[in-house]
Amino acid sequence: MKTKFVGIVLMVAVSGFMLSGCGCFQQAMRGETTAPPPAEAKVETPPPAAEAAPEAKVETPPLAAAEAEAVPVVMLKDINFDFDKYDIRPVDAETLKADYGWFGGNPGQKVRIEGNCDERGTVEYNLALGQRRADSTKSYLIGLGVDGALLSTVSYGKERPLCTEHNEECWAQNRRAHIEPAK
Repeated sequence: MKTKFVGIVLMVAVSGFMLSGCGCFQQAMRGETTAPPPAEAKVETPPPAAEAAPEAKVETPPLAAAEAEAVPVVMLKDINFDFDKYDIRPVDAETLKADYGWFGGNPGQKVRIEGNCDERGTVEYNLALGQRRADSTKSYLIGLGVDGALLSTVSYGKERPLCTEHNEECWAQNRRAHIEPAK
């Protein structure tokens, strides 16, 4: 009985030792989870006018309808980073200033800032660098006047590349902070 117990303890210890070298085990021990899959874009279409109840119809003046169609949809733009850096470059500061205008037109809208890296480096290093990039972007937006409570950050490291080729042009595209309205 004692030998069987020692054998089980030894087997558990060896299994734990073997798994401790596995990155997924280390992530689980730190409470980390894998990155969620990318969100699919949803396109909402208004219901056809024929489905509306006759008493619920609201007439819009032709000028107002034309103005509503002419309003451009402004999207938040990504910014990019130099290799192994997380500081905001002057050209990207201008992009963030343009993004700041979006917040004025969308008061109270929460936004998620996703830090990304190129494929070089370890998973752990890129997750940390991606977080620094997201935090740097958040700090810059707060400095412009955005309410920090509306901004959340996440790092995907090298897990969500825009470009999968193995060259500098492609890697430069992947070193980014992606900014999108939170759902």
